[in-house]
Formats: sequence, C-alpha cells, structure tokens
Amino acid sequence: MPGSLTPERTAARLCELSSDARAAVLVDAAGSLAGASDLDPERARALGELATELFEAVDRSPRPDGVDPPEQVEAQVDGGAVFASRTPRWALAVVARRTALSSLMLYDLRAVLGELEGGPPIRTSVSAASLGDALPDPPVPELDREEA
Repeated sequence: MPGSLTPERTAARLCELSSDARAAVLVDAAGSLAGASDLDPERARALGELATELFEAVDRSPRPDGVDPPEQVEAQVDGGAVFASRTPRWALAVVARRTALSSLMLYDLRAVLGELEGGPPIRTSVSAASLGDALPDPPVPELDREEA
C-alpha cells in the first residue's frame, strides 16, 4: 500500500534492494537522523552528519544563476562510493562498493525516497526457480503467446 514505508525503515529498505549498499542513512531537512541501516547508533549518527555536510558543501558550490542545487550526488573514494539523493523533506545517502553502478544506485535512491513520500511500493522480483510450479502470469502478456 502506498505510503507504508516509514522514515525509520527507509535506509534499511535501500540496503535490502541493493547488494552493493553497505550502509545507508536518512536525514530530514533539518539534518536530524531519521533512520539508519546500521544498528550502531554512533556510526549511524556520524554517517548522518557526513550526509548533511555533503549536501551543505554541494549547496555552497558555485553554479550559474538560476540553476538549482543538484538533487543527487555521487562521490568515488578509496574502497567505495557514496551516493545521495534528496527531496525538499529528506536526504538519503548510501555507502556502496566501488563497483556499484551509478545509474542503478541513484535510481534506487530516488525510488525509495518516492516510496517514503507516498509513492507506490517498489516491486521486487524473485527467482523463477524459487517459485517451483507456482509461476505467475508473465508481466507482458504477449510474451506468453505461441508464434503461429
């Protein structure tokens, strides 16, 4: 059901979606930690502060007149990468493997933020092998047709 994702579960939800995600945090517009995937409160707080500082630095960077600050950030660092996305209410940041695909991580960030803000839940798939005889109808009906 739309809007069922809570701020407390958002960071963990992101890590469930991506095998490349190592840790994630959600901070509100005031910079307060709203949720974290890491159960260690000190690490979660520190990562939340760093995510807030990252967007503060982005907001201070020079840009042409009339250009809004970026909604998404990617930073490659030794041994990993940091991806972050924000809306007017929330900022979600994730530490990922260095080999993570940028486009996929940023898509997942936007999708999870959308789900948090009342959008539809993210559909996940399961292996056909795990379903056994209970295979669902194909998502695209024309794929189930036999050629004449």
